[in-house]
Amino acid sequence: MKKLTTTFKIFALASVMILTGCQNENSEALQENPTVKVTTADLKKELTAGTTAVPGVVQTQLEDSKKNLEKYLSNDLQITGVTVLGKLSGQRGIDLSQQLISDKDQFIAEGNILYPETLKVGKIGALYSGEQLSEAQKGLKEMATEQIKSGTEVLEVSWNHKGEAFTTLCFYNESGIIWDNVFGGLVMMDIRGVSEDSSSSALAAKAASKWSQTVWTANWLWGSKRGEAGYKITIYYSGSTVSNVDVTDWANISLGKAKSESKITKRTGAYGQCKYALGLCTPIGSLSFNSSNFSVSFSGLGSNMVSNGTKSLYP
Repeated sequence: MKKLTTTFKIFALASVMILTGCQNENSEALQENPTVKVTTADLKKELTAGTTAVPGVVQTQLEDSKKNLEKYLSNDLQITGVTVLGKLSGQRGIDLSQQLISDKDQFIAEGNILYPETLKVGKIGALYSGEQLSEAQKGLKEMATEQIKSGTEVLEVSWNHKGEAFTTLCFYNESGIIWDNVFGGLVMMDIRGVSEDSSSSALAAKAASKWSQTVWTANWLWGSKRGEAGYKITIYYSGSTVSNVDVTDWANISLGKAKSESKITKRTGAYGQCKYALGLCTPIGSLSFNSSNFSVSFSGLGSNMVSNGTKSLYP
């Protein structure tokens, strides 16, 4: 009898070890399998009750976005509804949010709404494939990791694009909208930029200066400033002869990437001259600077503005 009991214990222990091993293997398989489908319903289970009313600043952003979509896109893209879902309160909810934002079946938009021909709207997996799809998903996850934290509230926004209905997750706090695949992917920007210049009224015989600058401003869909890129050249001269030149450049954008470079190509003589290379883009794109031909180029996906050129300034 004692021998039988010992045999049973050994069998039971072996069974537990086999079962535990299977469970561990299944758990590891789930962690290693990025194709496990996550839905908005899964996220809703991880949300706690948040504010019942959308903050005033967010409501204003939504209403102003509606107006700009109607003005520039003739309602080809419309906001048809908004539903408050709740608040992120744990890491699992944050992880699910990152997965959902980058899921290939989620909708995304890119383009400059001031130029409707640049607009692209569709499922991530339909707009991009292969390496481009991987880059887009990576960029979205990185952005989400930086921006979406515990305490962030979530809306579900309903859209209509030329008759096709879809929804997106919109993350926000008391300061405004943090991220949404449509709001974050679209920009409003005059690609011509805005130029200003100033000339001195000093006598020709007296040392004088003169400057010129051009600025490109990117706005959010609701109209407020999102970023800008620009350069400014200043010449110092006496009479009709330039004695020195200064040039500055800058670029910045919220939830995106920016790059700027400039250099002086003619410092003295009949005029001053500089080269500039500027770029702005949304998170899933990339910007690179080539020093050999002094230019910024865009690659990847998303909305972008790139301007490379030369500026000459005369006394």
